[in-house]
Amino acid sequence: MILNDLEPLLRLLGRLPGLGPRSARRLALELIQNKEALMRPLAQSLLDTADAVRECSACGNLDTEDPCRICLSPSRLGEDGRAVLCVVETVSDLWALERSGSFKGRYHVLGGTLSALDGRGPDQLRVGSLLERVRRGEAREVVLALSATVDGQTTAHYLAERLRELGAEVSAVAQGVPVGGSLEYLDDGTLLAAMNARRSV
Repeated sequence: MILNDLEPLLRLLGRLPGLGPRSARRLALELIQNKEALMRPLAQSLLDTADAVRECSACGNLDTEDPCRICLSPSRLGEDGRAVLCVVETVSDLWALERSGSFKGRYHVLGGTLSALDGRGPDQLRVGSLLERVRRGEAREVVLALSATVDGQTTAHYLAERLRELGAEVSAVAQGVPVGGSLEYLDDGTLLAAMNARRSV
């Protein structure tokens, strides 16, 4: 029988992606049985991270600095002082592309995709700030690296139209991204092939 005092911990762990009730119980037991080696350092690390990490006001990435280190890096700009701007749905997608080493420009995190069913329109995403960055001349090209889902492709089509109205060069990741796939689950080689084979839209 599980102690009632553990229920809040189990509920919180069960809300983490990929963890159901049974996985949460196993994880809680492992933490409790290793309080000094795991539980206390993890608790302190979570507190430190919660205090230190913030959202980048420019791109939406997570970092301890604002703007983030990617936005501050001059190596991410071309000779003309402008960047290739890669639009992704989530920070997980940004991290996946960074891990692959397939992209050397700057990013813009939308915070999701357009979805009429979920009531998510352009105003619920970081679309306005993306368009403003392009208006200011920050990007010489915008790469749409969105998931090959219905919502992802609807969002890509919407953004391509709006960006072209501003005179931006727009491309999209191509081969390697499977239909229905999400960027954060793809391997590095697939991400590299997709980025290198981007096409105009």
